[in-house]
This record gives sequence, C-alpha cells and structure tokens, in this order.
Amino acid sequence: MTKSIPRVSVKAFIAQTNGTLPEGENLPPAELFGRDIFSLNVMRQRLPKSVYERLLATTESDVPISPADADVIASAMKDWAIERGATHFTHWFQPLTGLTAEKHDAFLTPTPQGDIINEFSGKLLIKGEPDASSFPSGGIRSTFEARGYTAWDPTSPAFLLKSGAGRTLYVPSIFLSHTGEALDAKTPLLRSQEAVSRQAIRVLRFFGDTAPTRVRAMVGPEQEYFLVDRRLYSLRPDLIMAGRTVFGAPAAKGQELEDHYFGAIKPRCLAFMHEAENRLWALGIPARTRHNEVAPAQFELAPLYEQVNIAVDHNMLVLKILRDTAAEFGLACLLHEKPFAGVNGSGKHNNWSLSDDLGNNLVEPGPEPWANGRFMVFLAAVLRAVHIYSIPLRIGVTGAGNDFRLGANEAPPAILSVFLGEQLTDVVKAYCEGRDGADAWRSGSMAPGVSAMAPLARDITDRNRTSPFAFTGNKFEFRAVGSSQSIAPANIALNAAVACALDDISAELERAASGGKDPSQAAREVLPKFFEKHLPVVFNDNNYDPAWEIEAERRGLWNLKDSVEALAHFTDPEVKDVYLRHGVLTERELTARQDILLENYIKVCLVECRLVRSLGRSAILPVAFDSLKKASDLVVSLKNSGVAGAADAASGLASELARLSGALYADLGELDSQEAKVEGIHEPLAAAKAVRDALLPLMLRIRSHVDAVELLVDDNRWPLPKYWELLWQ
Repeated sequence: MTKSIPRVSVKAFIAQTNGTLPEGENLPPAELFGRDIFSLNVMRQRLPKSVYERLLATTESDVPISPADADVIASAMKDWAIERGATHFTHWFQPLTGLTAEKHDAFLTPTPQGDIINEFSGKLLIKGEPDASSFPSGGIRSTFEARGYTAWDPTSPAFLLKSGAGRTLYVPSIFLSHTGEALDAKTPLLRSQEAVSRQAIRVLRFFGDTAPTRVRAMVGPEQEYFLVDRRLYSLRPDLIMAGRTVFGAPAAKGQELEDHYFGAIKPRCLAFMHEAENRLWALGIPARTRHNEVAPAQFELAPLYEQVNIAVDHNMLVLKILRDTAAEFGLACLLHEKPFAGVNGSGKHNNWSLSDDLGNNLVEPGPEPWANGRFMVFLAAVLRAVHIYSIPLRIGVTGAGNDFRLGANEAPPAILSVFLGEQLTDVVKAYCEGRDGADAWRSGSMAPGVSAMAPLARDITDRNRTSPFAFTGNKFEFRAVGSSQSIAPANIALNAAVACALDDISAELERAASGGKDPSQAAREVLPKFFEKHLPVVFNDNNYDPAWEIEAERRGLWNLKDSVEALAHFTDPEVKDVYLRHGVLTERELTARQDILLENYIKVCLVECRLVRSLGRSAILPVAFDSLKKASDLVVSLKNSGVAGAADAASGLASELARLSGALYADLGELDSQEAKVEGIHEPLAAAKAVRDALLPLMLRIRSHVDAVELLVDDNRWPLPKYWELLWQ
C-alpha cells in the first residue's frame, strides 16, 4: 500500500474534524469602537484644556506642536497605555517596502537607586532613530550610512496592539534620512494632502467661499482577500514565500457558475470576520461591509471614508489584522493580487473624494450640476488629472503581483480612462455648448412590479465595474490598486495630479475674472476649453472590449501594459511635474523611487523563479519520473499478458509523461541559464526588462508542463495541495 503523503493526510484530517474556533469578544460595536486608540475623546479627558486645544489645532489646521506640549501629551499617552497593559512603545512607519516597520522600546528607565521608572518624554514621542541603511533608499542611503529618523505624525492617532499577554503603544510616524529625504510612503502622502488642499482652497476662494480653511482627500479602500485552510497552505512553499501558486491545474469548478459572489458566508469564515471586525473597530477602523467575492474562497471588507492619511494607516492595519486573525482560526489570508491562476484576483478599490473642513463634499454634483460652478471646476480637474497625468497614476499601482491582474477580464485595463455615465457626460457636453443639462439629469424611479413594494429611487449614474476610474455619484473609484499594495502611492499620485490640474484651471479662471467678470461667467468661459480638451479620457462603455484598445490608441491614451513599461517613464516631464511642482517629492526622492520599484519588481520575480526551479526539481520531477516508470512497467506487463488495447493506452500515457518530463527538465535547465544572465545585469531598467522578457515567459511555459503532469499522475502521489482542495474546503 502506498504511504500517504502529507497532502492526503491533511485533506483527510480536515474532512474528519471541524476544529474548535477561538472565542472572541462579543461586545456591541459602540462599546468596542475606538477603545484601543488615543482618540480626541481620550485626549480631552486626559490633557489640560489649553494643550488639548493646541493639539486639536495641529490635527485640524496643521499647526506644529511645541516641545512643552509634546512633553505633556507624551506623559498622558504613556499613562493611558500603561493602564491598558502596555510595556513598550514604537514609532510605526511605512518604509519603501510597501509594508510597515517598527522598533520597540520599553517605557522603563533605571534610576540611580537601582529601581526603575516608566518614562516617555516629548522628545521620545516626537523623534525616533531606527537604522536607515537596511531599508530601500534608491541610493539615498549607503549600507555604511545607518542613521535615519522617525517623526510622530500627530494627525493620525496613536493606538495599542496586543501580542500575547502584553500590549505595545504604536505611534504613527514618518521616516526620513539623515539628510532629510523621505524614505517612506507617509511623508509624500502628507505633502500631497497639503498640495491638493492649497489648490482646492484657491478654487473655493475664487467662488467667494471664505469659511473653509482646508480641504482633505477622503478615501474608503475596499479590500479583497482569499482565505484557505492553513494546514494546506503550509504544504505550499510558493504560497508561503511568494503569496501565489506558481503551479496548479485548474479545478473542475471555478467561478463560472457565479454561485460564490454575495453567497452565504461559511460559518468558519464568518466567525473569523466577526473577530477581525471587533479588532478593527477597537482600533477605530470603520469596517462596515463584508461579503463573498467573485472567486471561490475570496472575500471583501469595506470601510467607511476617512481622511486619506488615516485611511492609509488603517488599511495597513487591516492587512495585519486579517492575516493575524486568520491564523488563529486555522486559516491563511492571501493578499496577493493573483494567488490562483484562472480565477479572479484581488484588488482594493480606492474610493476618493475631496471634502472641506466643514464637511462639504466638493465632488457632490447637487441637483443641478451645470449651475454648480464649484463642482464643475473639480470635475474638470479630475478629468485633466487622469488625462494629462495618467502615467503617475499608473506608476502608483505598479508591482509584479498586480501585473497578473490588470488588463484581464476581472480588473480594469492598464489604459486609464474615466467613467462619468451617460447623464453626467451629457451635462458636460451641454455645459460646453452653453446650455444647462436639465434634460439629461434625471434620476427617476423604477417599479418592481410587486404590489406590496413602493417604487425604488434610481441613481443618476450606473456603475461600471470595467472602468479603472469611475464616478459613482459623489466620489471617484480608482479600481486599479492591488490587494497587497499600500494605497499610499496611488493617493500620492492622485492628490498631486489633481493639485496640478486645479492649479492650471485656477490660473485660467483668475485671468478671466481679472477683467471684471464674476466667477460664474469666468467659469462658463474657461471650463469648456478644459472639458473639450479632456473629454477623450471619458469612456462609458465596456473597457474589456478589445476594440477599446484600438480606440484608446486613436484618442492618444497611454496603454502601459506592465510595471516595467510604466516605470520606464518615471522621469518623463509630466511625471516629474506632478511630483516636483508642489514639493510632493524632490528630484532625488523621485529618481530613488524609480530604482526601488524596479529593484522590488526584479527581486519578487527572482524569488518566484527560484520557487519554480526548486519545486520543479525537488517536488514535481521525481513524481513525474516515478509515474513514467510505473506507466512504462505497466506497458511491458500488459503486452506480456496479451492485453493489446490496454497496453496501447498505457503506452500513450507513458509517451505523454515522457514528453512532459523531458520538456520540464530541459526548461528548468534553461531557467538556470536565463536567471544567471539576469543577475549579471546591473542597470535596474535593463534587468527588469530581461526578467519580463526572458524569465516570466519561461516560467509560464514550465508551469504549463507541470499543470499537465498534475492531471496525469496518481492523485495520491501529487505532493502539492490542489486548487479544488485550497478553494473549496
């Protein structure tokens, strides 16, 4: 009897046991929400009134905190954290790895008397000093230049995270080099926030609105992810190290029956979601929506809107909480953009809008958008931003993982266009012709045809899930961000691009008004020129249609199909203009990021290349050759027994296994050779092109051999958990 391999044993164990789910907290959301953050409400209770008011001014008006106030805030923060069980604090920052980083320090400080006291000063709160030499810097820091600084971001609340029996106080921070350059995602994000605020306020002042003092980008990032059984996950080195399966034949059933999307959530997954949401709510993260996604074993979590820098912090925490909580439920949370070939991958839809500090949404069209000059300016600015500055936006979503997803019939294509919907498009066209858009702007209602049900209100615009940048009523949904990616780069690019567009439009409006025209007249004169120039970026139809690529090229829109192609344009004039004009990045920071992104792309692909080689040789070839030997022996045995028909069938199987095994062996050897060539190329862009053009096609060819072998060999001999086991447990 063949000895059972680990995959078969694990599968049998899963079938026989449901396991015991851990008990989570079951408090009402209102009691949980914000419990683990040093919130404004906590500050109000613990800080002197004058200090609290000055800190509030910092969070609301970007006024720096004095060292004296920082000491008072640090002391209150320390007392609150220690009362909640904290023993350590950390400056929590977002280096250019796309992840977060932290270095923990204990509150305790020895005294001359030989005992200890708990200490946390304003100096420690405001500035930390982690090693900067081992983080990506694109040449800004050399290996021997270690010093870097973290600095507290007072606009994002400090929070507590539990690990085992202890807790740690996390202080959201930025990360700078010794020479002052940004080595993180947070610093340029905050700069982009200020840039778009300045230009938006300029527009409001033009229209005579003097009440708002700042404008903030508001973001609600929907997060998609997969859940698989952790025991099966642990038998897949590719999932563990690369986040995706480099081999795997399709299951007999995928998503073609459309029975998983919005379906009933399995009890085990629902229990996980409930506990994850409790932890998110305790951190003040407004997680609201949960549901099954399109692919089997795929799910989505969506929060409410928040100020963009807080939304970025919260999304990074969402990724951590999902991974950590899943492990406690015997699950693995997969955040890669394409963990399984042949089924939908995962993204995060970045819902973006602008809001002033009085709570007014500046991209809300209102009942008569054609008469709302302010809205029409912001609409024109977004169209200009996506049209003129599409390359920075495309660069904001680059990554080796996202290349597997973008452009397929499951995610927006790499061509950046804007969906406005027919009615708003008609309003814009009417505006350009000097007419109002009343005939086009009708919401209406629809009758379900059921006596007991009243008519339902119909929204002005439909949704277009194929569009990369869609207007959805009072916000824009940037759908191209990858599920594992930080949303910071996309929002840095979006904020900076809109700031540049608002700057351009404001200059024309102010010039037109200088002759005595009122703002509405000036807008009616200026905006049609911008709309007519940028309407080619509007596309309301099916972005998956192959004909769209031809039409987009005719319109002069970029189609940067992969990360390497996009990153080659990092230093184009319009890209540099977006980041340099308003000080979002310096030129040195900009070029460093190009090197970092190219280097990351190369390294990710090389890890996958090595996985293909190691699994191909150590796991797949032995099974293929063993199966070939058994099939060949069977041919001889059947021929000797005079069973000609069966011998022919066995011979066909042996021939196919021989062909596939030989091709696999030869291509693995070729992969060795091509990888060595890539590693000999030292210029980042040239190396990335070699990876894309030589390694990736060869890896796909090797995969085709392996996936074919999987369908031919004895199921009990296959070493890797199969797709149907991973996706349908």
